[in-house]
Amino acid sequence: MTSTLLILSFVLILCIMLTKVSSRLGMPMLLAFIILGMLFGSDGIFKIPFDNYVIMEQIATIALIFIIFYGGFGTKWATAKPVVAKAAILSTLGVVMTAALIGLFCHYVIGMSILVSFLLGSVISSTDAASVFSILRSKRLNLKEGTAPLLELESGSNDPAAYMLTIILITMITGDFNAGSFVYMLFAQVVYGIAAGAAISYGAVKVIQKYHFSSGGMRMIFVVAVALLSYSLPAFIGGNGFLSAYIVGIVLGNTKFNDKKPLVYFFDGVTDLMQMLLFFLLGLLSFPSQFPKYILPALIIALFLTFIARPASVFALLTPLKASFNQQSLVAFSGLRGAASIVFAIMAKNGLASHTEYAGNDILNIVFLIVLFSILFQGSLIPYAAKKLNMIDNSEDVMKTFTDYSDEVPVKFIRSSISEGHPWNEKAVKDITLPPDTIIAMLQRGLKKIVPKGSTVLKTDDILILCAKAGDNIEGVKISEKHIDETSGLIGKKVAELKAEENMLIVMIQRNNTVIIPRGNTVIENDDVLIINHS
Repeated sequence: MTSTLLILSFVLILCIMLTKVSSRLGMPMLLAFIILGMLFGSDGIFKIPFDNYVIMEQIATIALIFIIFYGGFGTKWATAKPVVAKAAILSTLGVVMTAALIGLFCHYVIGMSILVSFLLGSVISSTDAASVFSILRSKRLNLKEGTAPLLELESGSNDPAAYMLTIILITMITGDFNAGSFVYMLFAQVVYGIAAGAAISYGAVKVIQKYHFSSGGMRMIFVVAVALLSYSLPAFIGGNGFLSAYIVGIVLGNTKFNDKKPLVYFFDGVTDLMQMLLFFLLGLLSFPSQFPKYILPALIIALFLTFIARPASVFALLTPLKASFNQQSLVAFSGLRGAASIVFAIMAKNGLASHTEYAGNDILNIVFLIVLFSILFQGSLIPYAAKKLNMIDNSEDVMKTFTDYSDEVPVKFIRSSISEGHPWNEKAVKDITLPPDTIIAMLQRGLKKIVPKGSTVLKTDDILILCAKAGDNIEGVKISEKHIDETSGLIGKKVAELKAEENMLIVMIQRNNTVIIPRGNTVIENDDVLIINHS
């Protein structure tokens, strides 16, 4: 026990250190965890024996629950809503099309049996949310045309479809399959999964908003329990637990309640831990000495998946929805394979344990190599592909697509008078140098309040109101910035109503490029930025 804990702590510290090294080398972080696992494994330096696939499946399933749950919890619905149709089609029909194309290719080109071919296609048909999220965050990929939320929503929601296909194919191969059981399994997976997700979400929201938790830690424990329940309950009755977990995650992640941000950080850390543990164990479980036998078929399948199957599915489904060629190209190339594919491969190996003629171990090794190729090749080149396709938009902020993005940014105001000898006197606004993160919010000239433009010339006795990011808070005073969107519930309300209902003192409203000094009858509009005094 002590030696196990010693090794575990040592491995976790190494994984954390590797995140820095992999970032500097441009190597995807998850690949570093796998390589570390290989070094500790039976074929590595430390020779730790580990080949218990049943225990690995159980550990991997728990890890995948949190990864999929956080895939929903971390996605901001307001930014994802415009691309829901595209994401839903890709995460369902896209998964089926990809699995079918891979299945046909493996059967007719690689020479696998028809059912094993489609099983392999099902296992690698979904994209990996953890990998996609990691790249978008770490590289700060600000993408055009809502591509970032599209990739996040698709990768977070397509694992349930791949899981359902995998279970169906395993059942067909083992012979426990007939038309009636197929129809019921399909019905149970979808209907029970959605129903359980909706019911658990409803109950969890009621509890978390109404119940007074004794501490923030208790709230975290409750949400962890909800995440586990969201998978286990539907899975117990034959439903799709991963689909339910994703639904519950996205509902809770976009519900307003107290002390929510610490939960985001908590699950961010838990997901990172699960990724470290999962990919390390997958590396530990692998036998690199067996890889030469599978490298060629794995590489051929990976190339077909990356450059034919995935693009064919994306273009076939997104072209009717009028997505641009560049967006479709980037979405097609960003279809990373990761933890879910290997977990489903382990499920396939365990499910086919008594059917050795179907070579479950072959599927696992091939999938493992495909994932390595995807993480190393695609993961490293996504930023380059986005740049070459002219899909980078520096006016956007990819962090806004996650629920841990803060809409409220502390700011402060500075009052400055222009004297006769002031260096800005008689200069146009565009010709003066402002401190970093500072703007001129308003100019008062006599009794007039002017919203300055670049061509506005400053005069003697002008009073400038400068706005800058706040440093330390002033006791008793808190001024912040709040962005208004469809989820805020404030659109269409008058300033006077907000002061009465929300106890808000709105100092200023920024609307597009215009600064408004609000009155009581000023109506709040979508995309307004409110400057609020909470004192």
